[in-house]
Amino acid sequence: MCVGDLPMSMTPGWKDTYRARLVPADEAVRLVTSGSRITFSGNAGVPTALLEALCARSDALCGRGDAVRDVEVLSLLTLGDAPWARPERCGAFRTTALFIGENLRDAVNEGAVDYTPIFLSEVPRLFKERAPIDVALVQVSPPDEHGYCSLGVSVDVVKPAAHLARHVIAEVNPRCPRTHGDAFLPVSRFAAIVEVDHPLPELAAHPIDEVSCRIGANVAALIEDGDTLQLGIGAIPDAVLAQLEDRRDLGVHTEMFSDGVMRLVERGVITGERKPLHRGKVVTSFLMGSAELYRWVHDNPVVEMHPSDYTNDPFVIAQHDRFVAVNSAIQVDLTGQVVSDSIGRRFYSGIGGQVDFIRGAARAARGRPVIALPSTARGGTISRIVAELDPGAGVVTSRGDVHFVVTEWGVADLWGRPVRERARALVAVAHPAHREALEAQARARRLL
Repeated sequence: MCVGDLPMSMTPGWKDTYRARLVPADEAVRLVTSGSRITFSGNAGVPTALLEALCARSDALCGRGDAVRDVEVLSLLTLGDAPWARPERCGAFRTTALFIGENLRDAVNEGAVDYTPIFLSEVPRLFKERAPIDVALVQVSPPDEHGYCSLGVSVDVVKPAAHLARHVIAEVNPRCPRTHGDAFLPVSRFAAIVEVDHPLPELAAHPIDEVSCRIGANVAALIEDGDTLQLGIGAIPDAVLAQLEDRRDLGVHTEMFSDGVMRLVERGVITGERKPLHRGKVVTSFLMGSAELYRWVHDNPVVEMHPSDYTNDPFVIAQHDRFVAVNSAIQVDLTGQVVSDSIGRRFYSGIGGQVDFIRGAARAARGRPVIALPSTARGGTISRIVAELDPGAGVVTSRGDVHFVVTEWGVADLWGRPVRERARALVAVAHPAHREALEAQARARRLL
């Protein structure tokens, strides 16, 4: 949809504003000056054209004399390349990752990109109190008849950033779905507007192997009719969803979802009819998946997008009776400590929303916080249930927060149990090939 195609019934005022602020990408990013702090739509909503134009300004051979220097970039997970973080642009941009994706992992561990451990629910507060945003770059849908654009697949922390930023630059993409909820920004909020037309990056479905299938079945055994769910992305969440087709009236309140949730809504499994908040709605803050998913959420009133300081607020989550939160881990020790953002000393991902949802679910009536992980890594040679965490490994979820730990070998119920019982329960869900060694290590530490 282009400006010239707008129906005559629309209010002329916002159309004039739109036209007046419509500029090429290289002109729009001149609002970013040296020393600015910026952020942008993440995940599948990255404003690619704006970031490419901004990166072009950093190149020494751009020949314009307006190259930017010392721009601080605050980013969450993004799909695709991260050209602003390339070594040749280190003088132009310094990136701080609030969550580490594959495209920044090496740079973080080499010290070229910073990492800030933070709960996703608190990132908007970070923008407000400690890291004020000068320029927010957003990807949005074309404006509706009232002059409002939707943030589409990425509302999360960028909606609060857009409210707080001195300048907002909008990349208007007709491929960006018009999602509902607290997802809208008026044209008047944009200091500059750039029109593009490119598909959103897709996230391929993870193949569900035998181990993931067994974990999914064990997690699904904890889920009852009428429960409200939070699930992430990956083979295990997909495997859990695949095991739920015989459930009724499930609800979803989560930070993100992918194609599996769409399938269960279409099949009448997820209805949200028993949710105390946003009854009948699937509530999330961002989406990643297939082009089919992006088409499905377009103008679909069953889906409500909200910022992460709402979706991930433990007090909001706790208001949902029978809330089941399912999160992943890299390693769990025999006392119940959960490592999720690092492999030993190597940073791997981030805190994200794990603690937000674990604590919210724990405080919900009949809530069930779940940590789900395969029992081994590296082809079965390494146990992910360990007597002691690897040196340098960071605890994301404390032993006091953990309730259920699920592997392909069963469910360990840890909450309110002494360390001796925890160790015994966790050994029981470790891979059989590693149980004898774990028991010996547990006895050496006087855990058994």
